[in-house]
Amino acid sequence: MQQTEIHQYLEIFFQENDCIIEKNEPGFMTVQLTVDMDKALMNRPFYWTYLEKTGGIPNPMKITFITDPKQAPKDLKGEIIHFGAPRLHQLFQTTKQIAGYIRLYESPKRADRTRQVPLHPWLMLNIKISYECDRKKDVLRSLGLNLINGVLIDHFFEKMEKANLHPKIPDYCFTVSPIIKPESGLKRMEAYLEKEILSMDHNWAREAELRWEKDLQLLNHFYEDQEEKPETYEIEKKALQEQYEPIVRIEIINGGIFYLNALN
Repeated sequence: MQQTEIHQYLEIFFQENDCIIEKNEPGFMTVQLTVDMDKALMNRPFYWTYLEKTGGIPNPMKITFITDPKQAPKDLKGEIIHFGAPRLHQLFQTTKQIAGYIRLYESPKRADRTRQVPLHPWLMLNIKISYECDRKKDVLRSLGLNLINGVLIDHFFEKMEKANLHPKIPDYCFTVSPIIKPESGLKRMEAYLEKEILSMDHNWAREAELRWEKDLQLLNHFYEDQEEKPETYEIEKKALQEQYEPIVRIEIINGGIFYLNALN
């Protein structure tokens, strides 16, 4: 996820949650939080509990996010945010909690409104793939699956940003019932990702296992004079496994059903 994409994500997140973006410049933005967003993000439970008991006037916080220190003013005070930043993952979790599922309909072009327009159902998933060992790399993916013909496309979210979508079905439109059930569609997506991941170069995992073996040899050397290994040995051995063992995790951030114009 590039810094420009993070900046765009912040824009969408705060606009959709009714926060005022007071400044939006290359490399940074300043956001006035709502009461709900302050409660969700700023970890001030005692403040809000006291305010609610006393009936005080709420004063939600204002926060500046620096998405590119090279473009932002040098003396700017703010929170640097990048893909590995805890704050960004907090926003992902908040998105998952408040908007884990969505249903949207594409509005046809004016030329199409002289006839009934069929809308095909698409299953959309935004997914985070984490490659973990003693190092970590996260990759965001957005997949869309046509629940009529099984066509699967990548970068689905980016394509939907350009579509004219609404929460209610537009006039002169009708939805086509899915042939593929969403549960089956989810399994197809999982199989697609698993096949893709298995076909990738996993040199990172082999290198992690070599580092693991090297540290394990050092550990064994340290305890080699002890016939019966103490409990600390097993604890340290387990810690090395947790640190180095290569793992790939797939996490669904959010998803939904998009009914899209089948005549396009």
